[in-house]
Amino acid sequence: MPTPTPTAVATTRDEVVTEPIPFTESRVDDATIPSGQTQVRTAGQDGEKTLTYRVHLLDGEEVSRELVAETVTREPVTQVIAVGTYVAPPPPPAPAPAAPVGGCDPNYADACVPISSDVDCAGGSGNGPAYFDGIARVVGNDVYDLDRDGDGFACEPY
Repeated sequence: MPTPTPTAVATTRDEVVTEPIPFTESRVDDATIPSGQTQVRTAGQDGEKTLTYRVHLLDGEEVSRELVAETVTREPVTQVIAVGTYVAPPPPPAPAPAAPVGGCDPNYADACVPISSDVDCAGGSGNGPAYFDGIARVVGNDVYDLDRDGDGFACEPY
């Protein structure tokens, strides 16, 4: 007698799966943060979705599945990154040196050599526009070439 052929048993079941929804990122310029630096303004968080599948089985073995429902159970939170755009202004220029007291050139001491575009020794052959009458010690650069013999004293008689 022939053995009867077993009848295949078809069944279905629903399967629920949760999956993360990755967060996205956005960037915003921020003029209070130095250029080249960043700060997280809002931390990103993944969301979550629930998927429901209808699984078709034949003799307990899965033969197919179909998505029957998809629900977002938690929305993702966008991560916000502040991007620094602040560039410090250049430092202010150094202050100009203070004018010497009394209008005397600081390159000479012991007498007041005036500050001018050119100073010559009084009674000499120079054409000014300013003249110095006396002897001064050269303590800096001899800017007016008043120490012709290079001994460190300006406008001394020869």
